Amino acid sequence: MPALGMLVAGLVLIAGSAVWLALNGATGIRYSADHADTVPMWHRWIPAVAGLILVRLVPPRAVPPVSGPAGRGLRIQAIVLLASAVLFAVTLRLTGGGEPMHTILKAVLLLAVPILLFRLARRTAPDQALVHQRPTAWHRYGPVAPVAAWLALTYAGPLAVPPSDYAAGVDLVSLLITFVVVFAVNSLLEEVFYRRWLQTRWEHILGRWPAIVLASLLWAAWHVGIQGSGHLTADLAAVFVNQGVQGLFLGYLWSRYRVMWPVLVVHGAMNAAPILLGMP
Repeated sequence: MPALGMLVAGLVLIAGSAVWLALNGATGIRYSADHADTVPMWHRWIPAVAGLILVRLVPPRAVPPVSGPAGRGLRIQAIVLLASAVLFAVTLRLTGGGEPMHTILKAVLLLAVPILLFRLARRTAPDQALVHQRPTAWHRYGPVAPVAAWLALTYAGPLAVPPSDYAAGVDLVSLLITFVVVFAVNSLLEEVFYRRWLQTRWEHILGRWPAIVLASLLWAAWHVGIQGSGHLTADLAAVFVNQGVQGLFLGYLWSRYRVMWPVLVVHGAMNAAPILLGMP
């Protein structure tokens, strides 16, 4: 029952956010923290929904991830990771979301705390419930279809996110350094924390979709700190209908295939593709 309640509440929150924005005439949402430009919120939904459908269809019959009963150690890890995610979102907004606080908080709460937690867990009472199946060829290469579809719909055609002019103002070396740092701090760290660590543990407790929704909302919530306008209700609604929906796609990619490259490609493209498309 708690799992069903989490699933229903999360989906209602996303749908309710969309309705609230529509009723207030605020259907244009920010798609980058670098500027205040917006796109219609449904432009972000269509690629995610298409990706979700293809993840479900490819492969046609996927073996679910190996799992076992969630023991006490696994539950403690899940709760601590949840607390770290909430604290990160709250603290980032309270501190204004700027640098270097953004990177410091992320390094401490999304990296240092989990690493310490896992080290302590191995020393005390290791929990063997968290195991994964060995990826098959379907799991390694099946994600090509949903990832390619998401990329095509997001960055080509009428739904395409506008290109960025950032590359025009920096030299090539600075641009390459920016790509590497942004990928490591944002794409890699966030996907490892929110999907591989947080979502996986909550899947053992709540089940696949409640955990995907939970991780998606937590991942979306921290973006208020870097994309918010100061109006908390509107800001939360905007990130839930944007990053929250994108998170459903990312979470299902991870849960269905249990390989990291698809979520890293999608998340990396979210950050880098507009800059690459805007290069002279």
